[in-house]
Amino acid sequence: MFDIHCPILGFVAYSGTGKTTLLKQLIPLLKKNNTRIGMIKHAHHNFDIDKPGKDSYELRKAGAEQMLVASKQRWALMVETPGQDEAQLGELLQQLDTSKLDLVLIEGFKHVDYPKIECHRPSQGHDLMCLEDSSIIALATDQKPATNTRILQLDLNNPEEIAQFIQTEILDK
Repeated sequence: MFDIHCPILGFVAYSGTGKTTLLKQLIPLLKKNNTRIGMIKHAHHNFDIDKPGKDSYELRKAGAEQMLVASKQRWALMVETPGQDEAQLGELLQQLDTSKLDLVLIEGFKHVDYPKIECHRPSQGHDLMCLEDSSIIALATDQKPATNTRILQLDLNNPEEIAQFIQTEILDK
């Protein structure tokens, strides 16, 4: 599928389902087992991680196509891509040094074929993605869906259960 050195697992859902909230709970649980985690998050809108008035923002806005900001604690690379198609997941995975990771978690890229957990809240009224997407390996939900599914169901409100699933089905395999 993708030529990287560690497994990948995505979390997909309709907006407002709680993907980010779940991931914020899962990452510390996985880190307890010394799992080194990379993360890719898809944004559907124009976003900026830099702030107006900061030197890096001003230099990027002045025309730098790539802006790398570094300190003792972290570094970040911002790449301007005006007029280009949306970045492909495979291209983004190549930006990570997966030789130093045990797992890459991905939020989004729901239309790409890679292992995913669907987060679903029946109360929101959305259709299940897992009925059409065979790359969804588990369904994390807060109540049993009205439609029968062919895949394992996990409790969306039990991050420990989901972390255990990731440990046994993704990391230990």
